[in-house]
Amino acid sequence: MAKGTIARLMDRGFGFIKTEEGGDLFFHRNELEGVEFNNLNQGQEVEFEKGQGRDGRPAAVKVRLAETKVKEELPSTEETTEAAEEDSTDAS
Repeated sequence: MAKGTIARLMDRGFGFIKTEEGGDLFFHRNELEGVEFNNLNQGQEVEFEKGQGRDGRPAAVKVRLAETKVKEELPSTEETTEAAEEDSTDAS
């Protein structure tokens, strides 16, 4: 799937995606998967397939929010408790 960023959202239920290649690609609210149009914001990363709109022009289809990867795992509760206990013993 191609990736891009929501560039513009229009009140009438469509918008434009800034593709990784640098161009803008039209999308319609009917092509959204797993998200409602009203919950989209400019700047959100999306994945999509390139297809055609009803008028035959290029358009994004099967548009969905891109999954974001967690950069660092948070320490488990056990690890945090152990660290806190060590800090309290060191302070004595």
